[in-house]
Amino acid sequence: MLHNLQRGTVVNAMDNRQLKMFLALAESLHFAQASEQCHVSPSTLSRNIKQLEQQLGVVLFERDNRTVTLSHHGRLFTQYATTTLAQWDIFKGSLNEHSNDLRGELSIYCSVTASHSFLHHILSRYRQHFPKVEIKLRTGDVALSIGRVLNEQEDMAIAAKPDLMPSNLAFQTIGLSPLVFIAPTKRCEVQALIASHHPPSLPWHSLPMIVPEQGLARKRLDQWFKHKNIRPIIYTEVAGNEAIVSMVSLGFGVGMVPKIVLDNSPLKDLICVVEVTPELAPFEVGICTLKKRLKNPLINSLWQVAKDGIATDQVS
Repeated sequence: MLHNLQRGTVVNAMDNRQLKMFLALAESLHFAQASEQCHVSPSTLSRNIKQLEQQLGVVLFERDNRTVTLSHHGRLFTQYATTTLAQWDIFKGSLNEHSNDLRGELSIYCSVTASHSFLHHILSRYRQHFPKVEIKLRTGDVALSIGRVLNEQEDMAIAAKPDLMPSNLAFQTIGLSPLVFIAPTKRCEVQALIASHHPPSLPWHSLPMIVPEQGLARKRLDQWFKHKNIRPIIYTEVAGNEAIVSMVSLGFGVGMVPKIVLDNSPLKDLICVVEVTPELAPFEVGICTLKKRLKNPLINSLWQVAKDGIATDQVS
């Protein structure tokens, strides 16, 4: 039956609600988290997953008392479920794409900082035009943003523009943010080391570094150290720029974050910017989605609102 699904044959007894439950569990691999996301009880979620497996005649999840994992058939079905729900959204949107009465659900992923700095302004304008569209917002490490869009886990994301743009990704720049090195202002060993030197002769070989686990920021940081012929002391690797600011403010080390993260942080008074040469290339922040998804009226409507907002800001 999965072969038929891959060719686009619809299972009549299967509804979109079950597909959403399946995708929620496929992403979290945790029944409690998925049931909370879908606003159902864990027993209701489990029952619907079993119904799907019975309809398909295959096991979608391998589960025991401790873990839940996707089976081979489950991974195949993820592609079908994602495509089916996307096509359904396109069809629903096409019924009223020329009307301000647009309805449906949009999922957006971004960092906490981006939700304050960029997305708030876009959604403020968007809600004025399309108040009946439901926004599903997830926040997390900005390094994961583009991957979640490419894997079709989210409709759109606020992300830093990659050095190599995937050919199937549409990206629209909405702002810039310099990358800055930051250090604690409180009296501590790190602050004393910095105070005893002057740029550009900071004791990089002695300074503990708080660095991102992955993503464009980590790539830029590694390139900078390589250019300076410095082998840094990595104190720890963390996910998320906000976590870097927090650890630096506590005196654990020196970090590097987009300046907009520092500007919006409640800990900014506990942080100082460390001047370095050469400066790192700034982040180009934008909204992104798969090019093929721009045919979806819901996604295209938000894309156009963001685009119009950029044009308005440039004029003003």
